[in-house]
Amino acid sequence: MRVTVVGAGVAGLTCAHAFAQRGAQVTVIERRSGSGQGCSWYAGGMLAPWCERESAEPLIAELGLESLDYWRREVPDVPNEGSLVLAQPRDLPDLRRFSRRTEGYEWVDGARIAALEPDLEGRFDQGLFFPTEAHLEPRKALAALTRRLTDEFGIDMRFEADGSDGAGDEADLVVDCRGLAARDQLADLRGVKGEMLVLYSTEIALKRPVRMLHPRIPVYIVPRGDGHFMIGATSIENDERGRVTGRSMLELLGSVYALHPAFGEAEIVEIGADVRPAFPDNLPRLRRRGKTIYVNGLYRHGFLAAPALARRAAELAFDGTRFPEVMDEDPREW
Repeated sequence: MRVTVVGAGVAGLTCAHAFAQRGAQVTVIERRSGSGQGCSWYAGGMLAPWCERESAEPLIAELGLESLDYWRREVPDVPNEGSLVLAQPRDLPDLRRFSRRTEGYEWVDGARIAALEPDLEGRFDQGLFFPTEAHLEPRKALAALTRRLTDEFGIDMRFEADGSDGAGDEADLVVDCRGLAARDQLADLRGVKGEMLVLYSTEIALKRPVRMLHPRIPVYIVPRGDGHFMIGATSIENDERGRVTGRSMLELLGSVYALHPAFGEAEIVEIGADVRPAFPDNLPRLRRRGKTIYVNGLYRHGFLAAPALARRAAELAFDGTRFPEVMDEDPREW
């Protein structure tokens, strides 16, 4: 089977991998100059199916558990340190609410928090620890996956291309992974902007992602190594790319300062924003029209959902398998 994958973000690369593993001849077309330069570039990279269960449907945890195994198996440097969820004393009702909506956690006291993260000693009395979760550095992970696709599978990666060379016309199947750009075909897609910061500090170290609960803007802090921390992320209902607002900056910095005052002296080394594609219910979809399969609607769960969707897309194409959890809907609503 000759397959053209359009888009080289996390959805496109994992789809290319899934189809190549089934023996397809795969070409990847990407309009940017390299892979992973869209929404994936600004992702947190938390592989946290249980934490996400707090605000997402059970399907996300199901997809996430499969994808967690994929990343551990297929790319290097996936720290398996779990996730830690904390709150200020005044926000402990939010921590209890968080616990009621999920599973796979342990309640931890101040001593246990200090054992997990020594630099947080004495700062929190209670928290939730999710020991089976993990995280990765999205840019490094996608670079490693791109190398595997070209070196091991011989996939043809065409960057700064828009498909006008006829690659899609020659294919037996097109897998459309363009994210929000696919609104020209998927009219019910909408954009949800996410903003992030990268801070640098030598005064604090963390081993694992920490979620800091807050009634308005809960944030996560993801260690990236060498003193760098990714701070994210807002969810704003618009499709305005690139611009980070002053209010969002203040809220992100205020929340991370509440985690540890050392972040008040941290250097801001990067500010970024992009727009995530989402369907009305914030759940991902596979849709097939003719010889095109659309893989889209990953919302804020790109790394958590993409490998599981990619496997389903390949099985749909090769075996005709239907996956009602991501396919059964009324086409008239598209």
